[in-house]
Amino acid sequence: MTVTQHPYTGTRPAWAEGVVVFGAVMLLIAGVLGIFRGIMAIARDDIFVNTPDYVFKFSLTGWGWIHLVLGLLAVVVSLGLFRTMTWARVAGVAIAVLIIISNFLSLPSYPVWSIIMIAFSSFVIWALCVVKREDLMDEHVRAG
Repeated sequence: MTVTQHPYTGTRPAWAEGVVVFGAVMLLIAGVLGIFRGIMAIARDDIFVNTPDYVFKFSLTGWGWIHLVLGLLAVVVSLGLFRTMTWARVAGVAIAVLIIISNFLSLPSYPVWSIIMIAFSSFVIWALCVVKREDLMDEHVRAG
């Protein structure tokens, strides 16, 4: 009879939790900033640059609603990430991708801010994808 030894020691690697918390904080910040950006665009859309011949033209109020909804979703998902929930990691990557796409499409309206948000969301994707699921599991979950 052969016994397979697993390298798992019974404790979670500290770096794994740290990276996921980093991703959660970055997604929370991106979400809160997205909420503020959405509110600004809904309340006073004359703050933003208006480009009349842009291919992906929405009203700035429409972009405001998109950023507000994505920001709210990002905040909710980041709360799940603080509890290291698997669904939150998957949803966090999806929300970060949507934030990148929405900021790319609204680049002419607020270029510097859009680039900052794209960078924030890229860090979120990296942080949520670099850690393996096994590194986040408790010992009782592995044994069961």
